[in-house]
Amino acid sequence: MEPDPRFTLANERTYLTWLSTALALSAGGIAMAAVPEDVFVPWVRTALAVVLVTLSALAAGMAYPRWRNIQRALRAQAPLPPPALAAVFGYGVALVAVIALVLILLSV
Repeated sequence: MEPDPRFTLANERTYLTWLSTALALSAGGIAMAAVPEDVFVPWVRTALAVVLVTLSALAAGMAYPRWRNIQRALRAQAPLPPPALAAVFGYGVALVAVIALVLILLSV
């Protein structure tokens, strides 16, 4: 059975939002890597950049499978799968933000 087009389009918008999030995380990781050495300890700066770019790769890599699984559930009128990686992204970005905040406060 074909799902209501509004649900399919909402699923597509969510897919595109995951890709936008991946792009933003990647840009944040690149920006973190480009921070001057005198601002953050180099290994911490690199670690934060790696975490952000890794989250970016996960978001981009999981966007299509998530879209596909939701589309299948919509067609089968089955329960939607839970967002398995939502906590990883939320806690990962929060961790990077808290560490960056502490480093900014310590460098003042």
